[in-house]
Amino acid sequence: MNFSKLKLQDVGKIVTGKTPSSKKPEYFGNSYPFITPSDLEFDNRYPYIERFLSEEGYIDQKNNLLPTDSICFTCIGATIGKMCLTNGLSFTNQQINSVIVNNQNHDYRYIYYLLKTKINYIKILAGGAATPIVNKSTFSNIQLDIPNKYIQKIITSILSTYDNLIENNTRRIQILEEMAQRIYKEWFVDFKYPGHENDKSVDSELGMIPEGWAVIEISEKFKTVLGGTPSRKNENYWINGTVPWINSSMVNELRVIDHSELITEEALKKSSTKLMPIRTTVLAITGATLGQVSLLEEEVCANQSVVGVYDENKTFNEFIYLTLTHIIKRIINRAGGGAQQHINKEIVNSVKIFCPMHNVVGSFNKIIIPIFDEIKNMLLKNQNLRQTRDLLLPKLISGKIDVSDLDIDTSILYD
Repeated sequence: MNFSKLKLQDVGKIVTGKTPSSKKPEYFGNSYPFITPSDLEFDNRYPYIERFLSEEGYIDQKNNLLPTDSICFTCIGATIGKMCLTNGLSFTNQQINSVIVNNQNHDYRYIYYLLKTKINYIKILAGGAATPIVNKSTFSNIQLDIPNKYIQKIITSILSTYDNLIENNTRRIQILEEMAQRIYKEWFVDFKYPGHENDKSVDSELGMIPEGWAVIEISEKFKTVLGGTPSRKNENYWINGTVPWINSSMVNELRVIDHSELITEEALKKSSTKLMPIRTTVLAITGATLGQVSLLEEEVCANQSVVGVYDENKTFNEFIYLTLTHIIKRIINRAGGGAQQHINKEIVNSVKIFCPMHNVVGSFNKIIIPIFDEIKNMLLKNQNLRQTRDLLLPKLISGKIDVSDLDIDTSILYD
């Protein structure tokens, strides 16, 4: 394949965002997405918008307006390399440089994928300061090797197929998770489970509950485990490890389907960390992840910032996850520690919840477990799709996989 050597500024207009004055609250509203690094994920093409500008904000910021299909690239600190495509008229803050691609000459999706292969290089350009920054000038002058637009479209078509499948699966996962939460609320918050009409309600310290149900502390019925970190000074705990181990950042995920690192069997035996079974509910108990809740789909150990809760008989595991997700704010309200708030295993142990009758949980599981299993399966599919895409990405972009002889009708590709 033949490549043209260009600078990033040659493929489109470079725009650096700006935050509207805090003295002008009327600039914020619900009309135009206002993108910040916290709205971006390293592996999602589109942002999760939390703030919007008003019409007044649009007028103030119109020189920084990004049209649909612009590329946003975070250029400061640990978030360097977070990227997204805009899916509507948008604005960003000053921590993001954006590219409005000249689509007559280039495929904006190709430029997006090309920049993904440049993230590590761009981090080097940011320098080694305490807060590394890629300014607009440096960003504009990034060197690129770019094939003709026909080749761009073919490569984009291949890579987008993977991302489209991932995004479709992600939407289905979200729908299933919401469905599970709704069913839980119907059965165990509104108490409208099958046969509830025939059950009496009785008073309890958590309010009215069906007769025969109990109010318990978590530790009365379920197993709780506090994680731990094997000593980093002992190489025998980490080299050639085979036991999955996670840090608390993994609890940010909807489900834990992978591990952060591997520790050795010796580390498991001789350190404070403990193995937690599949379908353990894990809670982050300190720091920036405090209050995050996830569910293990892999048997793992965890660090000391994670508490796991599970039913040794496995009957209540899905119920535990949905219950703790529902009441997590109540648990966090018991946090202490001043500036660095935290909860601990004892707090989790003492949390009071109601415990339904086994026959009700059994009926619930017949509906919920297939939903949870399908979520797990689609997450694993997405993991495989990402791995395949990430293997192809640098090879396609660099030309190591030559697509020029592929017989593809460009009329079916993107405009």
